[in-house]
Amino acid sequence: MLMGVEAAIDKDFASAMLVKELNADQLLLLTDVDAVYQGWGSSEAKPIDEATVSELREQEFTPGSMGPKVEAACRFVEQTGGQAFIGSLEDASAIVEGRAGTRVVAC
Repeated sequence: MLMGVEAAIDKDFASAMLVKELNADQLLLLTDVDAVYQGWGSSEAKPIDEATVSELREQEFTPGSMGPKVEAACRFVEQTGGQAFIGSLEDASAIVEGRAGTRVVAC
């Protein structure tokens, strides 16, 4: 007998898991924001160009928004030693080239 259950699959975590299984060394998470911001929504908000996993984990990010992207990027970097990038769709090429977005590194 089959039984249904409610479930939610987070696209950011699923993407990170897929890229890891493909043995990729980079993860690119694209969104409608140009970078991860420290102090998002405040008058002191500033984009984070590059951060380590530990630096990002010391901060709070909005659950259901940037929080899952940051956590997925951190897990990918921890598990693979690769790099993760977060930024806007329009800037995809520039993000990978290091000219836009946020780069997440191991240390």
